[in-house]
Amino acid sequence: MLENLTDKLQSVVKTIRGQARFTEENISDAMREVRIALIEADVAIPVVKHFIDKVKEKALGSEVLKSVSPGQAIIKIVQDELTSLMGSDNAELNIATKPPAIIMMAGLQGSGKTTTAAKLAKILKEDKKKILLVSADVCRPAAIEQLKTLADSLEIECFDSSVKDKPKNIASSVLSYAKKHYFDVIIFDTAGRLGIDELMMKEIKELHKILNPIETLFVVDAMQGQDAVNTAKAFGDALPLTGIVLTKLDGDSRGGAALSVRHVTGKPIKYIGVSEKISGLEAFYPDRISSRILGMGDIVGLVEEAQKNVDIKEAEKIADKVKSGKNFDLDDFKNQIGQMKKMGGVGAMMDKLPSQLAGNASKIDPEQGNRSMMQIEAIINSMTKLEKTNPGIIKAKRKIRIAKGSGVQVQDVNRLLKQFEEMQKMMKMFSKGGIGKMMRGLAGKIPGLN
Repeated sequence: MLENLTDKLQSVVKTIRGQARFTEENISDAMREVRIALIEADVAIPVVKHFIDKVKEKALGSEVLKSVSPGQAIIKIVQDELTSLMGSDNAELNIATKPPAIIMMAGLQGSGKTTTAAKLAKILKEDKKKILLVSADVCRPAAIEQLKTLADSLEIECFDSSVKDKPKNIASSVLSYAKKHYFDVIIFDTAGRLGIDELMMKEIKELHKILNPIETLFVVDAMQGQDAVNTAKAFGDALPLTGIVLTKLDGDSRGGAALSVRHVTGKPIKYIGVSEKISGLEAFYPDRISSRILGMGDIVGLVEEAQKNVDIKEAEKIADKVKSGKNFDLDDFKNQIGQMKKMGGVGAMMDKLPSQLAGNASKIDPEQGNRSMMQIEAIINSMTKLEKTNPGIIKAKRKIRIAKGSGVQVQDVNRLLKQFEEMQKMMKMFSKGGIGKMMRGLAGKIPGLN
């Protein structure tokens, strides 16, 4: 997300670092570049003006200590103001009420509302909550079926809504059903429209009155840019929103809505959609996002992702193997690739590493990275056990057989074997604590990424 803005801001910081001190002139020049970067990122104009004024005021004010270099100071000022724009602190989901706690999802059609309802259900299920998913989108029968399919995949119950029923009747029925069956949380997906209309607002206000939800979340597509902010404001005027979910932040390198929507609406961003996968919903931490925008990474987020998805025992087994001097073989390599896939792939991991550690790997196209990892697995799966543990025996005839078995060219097998040799060296760095070199090296050793 916000890739272009990151590049521009890093360029501005480098320029300021070359200055001996802040002056009206060099700050004005820097802020001109920042203003252009923010506008190109589709940040709302009033937000751009507010941000520039605040940074300028702090840079030229008494807050900048003489002992701090301009480069250090500008990073701190810009990071603080970016964080402030987005809400300063993480606004947690509030379900502290007498069960069932009701979460109402609102938004336009195509914003990812139904998928987000299922993603949120997954998160709450992991917290041991008994969830009931409900769709009242009787205007779009496919939405009801979509939610049922997603619920089945998560082994979560989905209320049996009927397209013949009225949304208000569905709301009344689900309340009595949820109380009778002791559900902890109801996630209620409302109807979307292609645009805001009077009928939609009347219906959603009526539903809100019946349900009296503890959380009313507005789901908005970040790729809409300034339109996303305007739509959120319109819904906020009609409903007592408690928070916003920004979806599709992985699909647009601009993503300026993330910087605009909190400031314009006054409503906190609670979650962001970072991929189409059912696990692709993250709690929103303004300080972490501002750190990522400035190329400083999100190590805390990376560790949390690892704790959730990585098989710790398997990782320790490989680490112990490397430390003891035993060979890191192709099966181990395949296991490492599997762990990376669970964490969202190489691109997602590099996005959370500081730019100086990630290097060129931070620019990896996620789709290209995922295809490359699948190719690695296919090639290794076509090898015998002996070949995996002793890759040195893989000569011409074996390479031809492996290539045919995995649907690739012989040169792809050659490339993997060569890169695997280099990967073994990277693992030795890991055993000595060189995690940054190891991560950067791993990304560079995957076919198609170097």
